[in-house]
Amino acid sequence: MASKLTPFLFRSSARALRQFQRAQWRPFSAAPASRSAGLVVHRDTPDNNASIPFKFTAQNEELIQEILSRYPSQYKKAAVMPLLDLGQRQHGFTSISVMNEVARLLEMPPMRVYEVATFYTMYNRNPVGRFHVQVCTTTPCMLRDSDAVWKACQDHLGIHHGETTKDGLFTLTEVECLGACANAPMVQINDDYYEDLTYDTTVSLLKALQNAAEKTGAQPGAPGLTGGAGKGAAIGTDRNVKSGNEINEQGRAYEAGGVKAPTPGPLSGRKSCEPAAGLTSLTGEPWGNETLRKDGQL
Repeated sequence: MASKLTPFLFRSSARALRQFQRAQWRPFSAAPASRSAGLVVHRDTPDNNASIPFKFTAQNEELIQEILSRYPSQYKKAAVMPLLDLGQRQHGFTSISVMNEVARLLEMPPMRVYEVATFYTMYNRNPVGRFHVQVCTTTPCMLRDSDAVWKACQDHLGIHHGETTKDGLFTLTEVECLGACANAPMVQINDDYYEDLTYDTTVSLLKALQNAAEKTGAQPGAPGLTGGAGKGAAIGTDRNVKSGNEINEQGRAYEAGGVKAPTPGPLSGRKSCEPAAGLTSLTGEPWGNETLRKDGQL
């Protein structure tokens, strides 16, 4: 009888011991916690508090009506994102006053607007510089040495992630993929993409933008200069600038009013995202009975 009960007792005791063997606590990690300097909650500052009035300009009010016409009247709160973007482009950043005005126009609780503005990183909830430099460091850019681009920005501007230069011209941000992987490494400056960068071309690009601001007398932080969702200021007025710095021997540039500035896009000589080494496929005659169009349309 005892021999029959022995296997059962051993199985029962093993189950009981297994419960005590399970860890009842989380293991400590040797890696330090990585925390952001940005706050999800709002803290009043002299530049960002509800007492600072904000109203859309007459031109933007007309644009708002055009935006709202795209949505059914009972769903106009769906326009919260384009209106926040418009407010950021006018005011320079998405302040608490901009959020409150958007909430008033869309007849929605302010908290619902705050939730959107704090969820999407493209909305700058603090003032940014005249040029918002966003360096992509995701895998495709990293494999093509985005570290050199990041280092060039830090070396030349003397600032780190999330910081703004003392003159208010540049804000430097490290971001995730910006969708220009075929032209990596790249940066987004305001609304423009600059691609196929190296350490030297990045420094030359930053110098050209500094010259642009100096020659045109652009005032850092002025309302209306800083652009849309995470993109900083539009550079359009800064293109009429003479730059004594060569962007690249093969890089593209253009002149307007006798002044020179870099053209957004690849700065390596490429026109778009074609292979940098030239055509690598479809270089021979078709091997089958394919017939191409002969009307010159292709």
